[in-house]
Amino acid sequence: MDQRHRTWATSDRWVPRTFIRPFVHFSTIEASSGIVLLIAAIGAIVWANSAWSETYFSLLEEPVTFEFLAIHFEESVQDVINDGLMAIFFFVVGLEIKRELVIGDLREPRAAALPVMAALGGMIVPAAIYIAFNAGAGTEAIRGWGIPMATDIAFALGVVALLSSKVPSGAKLFLLAVAITDDIGAIAVIAIFYTENLRVGYLTAAIGLLVLVWVGSKVTIRSHAFYVPLAIVIWYLVLESGVHATLAGVALGFLVPARPYYSRDEFDRRSRAILDEFPPELESTEAQEHADHEALLLAKIAKESVAPLTRNEHHLVGWSSFLIVPIFALANAGVDFRAVNLSEALTSSIALGVSVGLVVGKMVGITGFTYAAVKLGLGKLPARTGWTHIVGLSAVAGIGFTVSLFVTGLAFSDPHLTDLAKVGIFAGSLIAGVIGSLVLIRAKPPIDS
Repeated sequence: MDQRHRTWATSDRWVPRTFIRPFVHFSTIEASSGIVLLIAAIGAIVWANSAWSETYFSLLEEPVTFEFLAIHFEESVQDVINDGLMAIFFFVVGLEIKRELVIGDLREPRAAALPVMAALGGMIVPAAIYIAFNAGAGTEAIRGWGIPMATDIAFALGVVALLSSKVPSGAKLFLLAVAITDDIGAIAVIAIFYTENLRVGYLTAAIGLLVLVWVGSKVTIRSHAFYVPLAIVIWYLVLESGVHATLAGVALGFLVPARPYYSRDEFDRRSRAILDEFPPELESTEAQEHADHEALLLAKIAKESVAPLTRNEHHLVGWSSFLIVPIFALANAGVDFRAVNLSEALTSSIALGVSVGLVVGKMVGITGFTYAAVKLGLGKLPARTGWTHIVGLSAVAGIGFTVSLFVTGLAFSDPHLTDLAKVGIFAGSLIAGVIGSLVLIRAKPPIDS
């Protein structure tokens, strides 16, 4: 652990030591991926407004067909990305949420109270602002109330990473906890409010296979040959059920064991026992064979001494952050502004509801609910974190890019309304990022810290 990480572990006593290393790994990847995500989004906008814009939109509408036994799957390229690849993204989200709930800062009710309250404010107030702007705009427009509720972890952590010296480690962890709680809320909203034409038979079958996955984890089945085929079938059943297919990824993420098969002491005991068996007097050829055998045994024990959740997250978070999410942005951020009256779009009730919800709603909601929680004695601010930091982090949380775009695709079927929402997302996220950065640059630790 380098000096910076050592400081985090020793100075902020409220931070569980077991949470530091996973947080550093996760946040570093997420913050770095924000750059790739930004490039992908800009690339989508440039492509959609270039002389080759027709190829952009026609490619997204290109059909993809797959048949296997009784399964017939036919979707557009964009739907494959949104329903298929994003299921992997939401699987990683599910892993991160479970890790936070089991061994992270949300595992203790008192420690979780502050970020949970903050996240609730950051969801309720933006949604209320959007509804206020669109109360008379019709049923279709109202469906977008979930769009400004989301926080993009990659972009938010990216901004904080750029201002690392200005933001205390406890404040960074607070933002991550708020964003993860926000993800839980977004998942609930998608499952409850954006599910149409529910087909109970398919959903029941999916739940039955999820139970089978749970049983497999309990009897310590570790082979991917067991879980991967089940995961694909579960994804298909959820897709056909009418519930959004990405929620299959979340459910599977929640079922991955968060504890290793061997404890730390058991790992140490078994490893030493294997090493003690190595006879140094063997001939070189026989010694090498014995060493290979011991190395394989050690590798197996070492693997089972790392929680499946940690292993899966370690293997997938890079692919999710640097490939899947940028592909999603490339497929969903493209708006042909030549066909959009920008002045009209920016003043439309949908765009204003989204942008004001992201900027004002997040800042007022998170700051206000955090203040109320502290005053009610439900929690206290992280070490070296003042209210200016909270206001700045609340503003940064208004960067709602990825999940906001995702909810937009669920909320609207009319391309015009979709484009208006995207304009609001772009404008709101940009303004929120700038305001948050300026506030955090001026923030100073409280005098009594």
